[in-house]
Amino acid sequence: MENKQVKKVNPVVGFFRKYFAQFIAIALMFLVLGIFTSTFLKYKNLMTVFRQICVNGLLAAGITCVLIVGCIDLSIGSTCAVSGCLVVVLNSLWGVNVWLSIILATLAGGVFGFINGFVRSKTMLPPFIITLAMQQTIRGFAYIFTNGYPIQSIDKTFNGLGNGDFLHIPKPFYVLVVCLVIVALILGRTKLGRHMYAVGGNMEAAKHSGISYTKTVTAAYTICGLLAGLSGVIIASRMYSGQPTIGLEYGTDAIASAVIGGTAFGGGYGTVFGTFLGAFIIGVMYNGMNHLAINAYWQMIIKGLLILGAVLFDSVKGKLKIGKKKKAA
Repeated sequence: MENKQVKKVNPVVGFFRKYFAQFIAIALMFLVLGIFTSTFLKYKNLMTVFRQICVNGLLAAGITCVLIVGCIDLSIGSTCAVSGCLVVVLNSLWGVNVWLSIILATLAGGVFGFINGFVRSKTMLPPFIITLAMQQTIRGFAYIFTNGYPIQSIDKTFNGLGNGDFLHIPKPFYVLVVCLVIVALILGRTKLGRHMYAVGGNMEAAKHSGISYTKTVTAAYTICGLLAGLSGVIIASRMYSGQPTIGLEYGTDAIASAVIGGTAFGGGYGTVFGTFLGAFIIGVMYNGMNHLAINAYWQMIIKGLLILGAVLFDSVKGKLKIGKKKKAA
């Protein structure tokens, strides 16, 4: 047998190669929007972009975990709604301490995520069906908490969480960074993270190697639910109210961000940093279309085509990898 020398790639070069497409997309958008608008590159607007991507970034990080194990979650928008309503009800109507209200509302999201994962792992029903059913169920709880009406938040501390700044940077962005680091550590440095990639890459092989499918998938969905719950809290803070109708399109944006960031739709691969880049691309695109005064209906069409393009790109990339493996074999 011939010994093949493996060329060592510089880590910095490897990093930019890995996210080359995302960096190019961001650079092109900044170039175009910088030329055709006079306000996009202003500091105030860029901070608005950072504030706007926080919710989608959190949701996309959660979806990344679920996609890695080869599943999907359509219920995160409803989870945002129920957690946002719950935190305002607890704090503004029932007088519960603001931080305790935030913790309980976030944990409520985790409970719904746990249910999704547990049902999937025990019944092996399609995740699409399970989370679609939960989407309706969870939304019902949001309407029950509020009787179908928005509930105003009267706590200044809570309202400042989503709307305030610290060192001229939006407070929610700090929350996003901390959560992304935690999820990245889970995926890259823990046994659970290795099990998630293994389950998504080859479920049967993972089971035969002793990995618990139930624990792994349930954990992935629980993380997703917790981040969706926290997102709902931030949304309620930004809107000064709990809104039972929010979140209808959050799931599609989160999935698009994860896939644009390189997460494999079929499972087994994904990174938190890539997902952040995907969320940033989505945020810049939405902000840029508003600055360019593009009609809202056309924005919907563009968003739909973007998601389709991202999924097609992921599919083609997966086929190319399979082809390379066959040639190497």
